[in-house]
Amino acid sequence: MGSSLFRALRHRNYRLFFVGQGLSLVGTWIQQTGEVWLAYRLTHSAFALGVVGFASQIPTFLLAAFAGTWIDRTNKHRLVTIAQALGMGQAFALAALVLTHHITYHLLIVLSLISGAIDALEIPSRQSFVIEMVDDPADLANSIALNSSLVNAARLVGPAVAGLLIAAVGEGWCFFINGVSYLAIIISLLSMRLKSFDRRIQSPDLWDSFKEGFSYAAGSVPIVTLLGSLAVISLLGSSYTVLIPIFADQVLHGGPHTLGFLMAASGLGAMSGALFLASRKSVIGLGRIIGTGMTFFGVGLVAFSFSHRFLISWAMMAVAGFGMMIATASINTMLQTIVEPDKRGRIMSFFTTAFIGMAPLGNFGGGVLASRMGAPHSVCLAGAFCLAAAFWYVRRLPILRQHIRPIYSDLGILNTIIVKPHD
Repeated sequence: MGSSLFRALRHRNYRLFFVGQGLSLVGTWIQQTGEVWLAYRLTHSAFALGVVGFASQIPTFLLAAFAGTWIDRTNKHRLVTIAQALGMGQAFALAALVLTHHITYHLLIVLSLISGAIDALEIPSRQSFVIEMVDDPADLANSIALNSSLVNAARLVGPAVAGLLIAAVGEGWCFFINGVSYLAIIISLLSMRLKSFDRRIQSPDLWDSFKEGFSYAAGSVPIVTLLGSLAVISLLGSSYTVLIPIFADQVLHGGPHTLGFLMAASGLGAMSGALFLASRKSVIGLGRIIGTGMTFFGVGLVAFSFSHRFLISWAMMAVAGFGMMIATASINTMLQTIVEPDKRGRIMSFFTTAFIGMAPLGNFGGGVLASRMGAPHSVCLAGAFCLAAAFWYVRRLPILRQHIRPIYSDLGILNTIIVKPHD
């Protein structure tokens, strides 16, 4: 079980990435928690929280899809390294402004926009770079699941640490610690031994290359179904993350500690989901798991919106985190499995747009709704729509199976296992 669970770690480059990324991600979650609390401290406004969330992710919505065209023709290792260095600079700049008491709400929005622009390049580059760190394609699903486990282990630790730091010394040191943590992933990336970059022949025109990737995605029923499902749950379900400070303060009558523990609960659930996926040996069955995850996510949000007790709220955050993780990581794995290698950067940029890029629209809409009807009603409505999206996906699942089976067969995935009626 253990060797199967961590089998992707037998690849040297992935081990380096796993360690460096793990340390860096703790800092990332510390900063994200600090930013949410800083925005709330500066404004005490649900609408303002939505605007900050919108600013941090709208560049991804606008830029990520086009970044994929560049990523497919560029050295992904170099792009990821550069993006990490830029992220470190943004963290140190934010720390300096807060620690010198020069931070304002408007400056926070500007730095959030910069962070989002960096993510628009870094996330699809990193997603499509993972397969280059794993020598055996059979370990791809495990590497994606382990990376998701890493993200959510950090999500479990980072917010709790941030809550303690904010209460003790303020938000500024959260941002400084994140800046230092970037050194871990940068050193890991520079220590890798990789094959020479193979520049595939593509149209010299970036726009033509983008249209080629878009047509490829639009003409594939599995890709459209998976990306559409991801976009819907991201749009409808993302707003709860920027509204958690209101639940911590006004619903549960806590403070930054409560915020940290609620975010950590979501991370614990997500980490459990990622470890569950990492223990699986095949992509077969992920289609069904996506529908289950979407359902868990919607149920968790609805139940969380009604709770006024910390333990119940904490448990429902874990349920929502578990559901979101098994749905999104399964979609990621299926896409990377079925996509043609020379189009992976573009398809993963569309994945980033659907997952991260739709979130600012959800954050903004959630902030507007929360300012009018209250945060609990806003989250309840989002959860109900997520359940409706889960119902739509389950109804469409037979069509998805029909189109994916031939792809799995061509890849040899069905040759060594007994095919069951759930792929």
